[in-house]
Parts: sequence; structure tokens; C-alpha cells
Amino acid sequence: MPEAIIRFEHVSRTLISKSNGVEVDTTILPDLSFEIERGEFTAITGPSGSGKTTMLYLMGGLDKPTTGKVFLEDLEISSMNEDELSEVRNAKLGFVYQFHFLLPEFSSLENVMMPMVARGRYSAQQARKKATELLSDVGLSDKLNSRPNQLSGGQQQRVAIARALANDPLVLLTDEPTGNLDSKNSAMVFDLFKELNEKHKQTIVVVTHDEAFASKTQRIIHILDGKVHSDTRM
Repeated sequence: MPEAIIRFEHVSRTLISKSNGVEVDTTILPDLSFEIERGEFTAITGPSGSGKTTMLYLMGGLDKPTTGKVFLEDLEISSMNEDELSEVRNAKLGFVYQFHFLLPEFSSLENVMMPMVARGRYSAQQARKKATELLSDVGLSDKLNSRPNQLSGGQQQRVAIARALANDPLVLLTDEPTGNLDSKNSAMVFDLFKELNEKHKQTIVVVTHDEAFASKTQRIIHILDGKVHSDTRM
């Protein structure tokens, strides 16, 4: 049977703000239950404000539900404290955002090495070797010593993907990873994700407005008003 790697059980997320001194509740996710299976390449789509980025943040332990439970494998991450969540994020999750967030003063190689060295899982020599391999995997073996401002937008995003893979994450969570890229570089990022999924069985969740990108994944979860409007396996 398929194994769930991420599971939402009756998850809601409500934000409380103040307007003219009066508290106002805004419900982003009213009651959401679904699973992501191990090895799936899933796109989450929907209009702006539909709740898809909130879903991704809940999956990654970057936000907590108001009610309900979020599981990563058999870990209920929604009940963890910040120190526990930080450990889970570093050990089990990789993140790629619309903006690459590379450190400008460091080379591609150094940017990819940082998560490995920070965790203490690898020696500096081991981290250098693995970072070199990851950058080769994303087609940047000739850009090891280049700083971000010496790279194109597509190359910067590929460095960010290599960095997200540095600690062998169970799940790669990506938020609009092609939002700042042209069609050629968007296609290159998709091909890279597809290869990671097919060759290495990497579980990938992509939040995207790009319908063409989403249509080529294995599964599309379309969110409307914080609810699953449709769930299609391709």
C-alpha cells in the first residue's frame, strides 16, 4: 500500500488581527484533511489567497495549525516546540522558494556546503565533496566558485535546489520555484525535479501558479477557499 509521508488531519488555520481595536478572525484553512504519499511529485495550485502557501508552511513546520494535526511520517510536527521543529526541518526537509536566498558573499559551492556543515553531519571535506556532486547534478559543475551575482536567475535557482538537497531531505517543499524565471529556465527546473523524482524517488511538493508546470507533475491538488476543490492524479 502507498505510504503517507505527509498527513493533514482536520487542519484549520485562523489568523487574528485587529481593526479599529476590534479583533477580527480570518479563516484561511477551515478543515483540511489529505495525504501526500512517499515518492509523489505533487503540485498544489489555486488562486492567490486560496491557502496554498499556508499549507506548505504547515507541512514544513514553519507555521502551526489553529486546530488539527500535521504529521511528517509518524511525527506529529504540529505539537512540537521550536527547537524540535528546527531539528526536523534540518534533518528531513528541503526548502526552495521563489527567491533563491543565496548568501551573496559566498560561492555556489560554499552556499551548498553550509547546511551540511551547520548540522555537523559532514566534515568540511565531506561537505565539499557532496556539494560538488550536487552542483554537478544540477548542471553547474563549471560554476562552483561563482558568486550569486555572477550567475543567471536560472543558475541561482539551481544552486538553491542543490542546497535544499544537501541533507538528503525526505521531502522537498517548493514555493513558486519558477516564479522569477523565464520559460526556458522554468522548463529546466521542472526537468530537474522530474529527474530527482524518477531516479531518486524524491518526494516533491510544489506550490505554483504555473498551470503548464503543474500539468506535468504526477498529482495536482487544487485549493479554493482553503479547501481541496479537486485532487487529480495524472
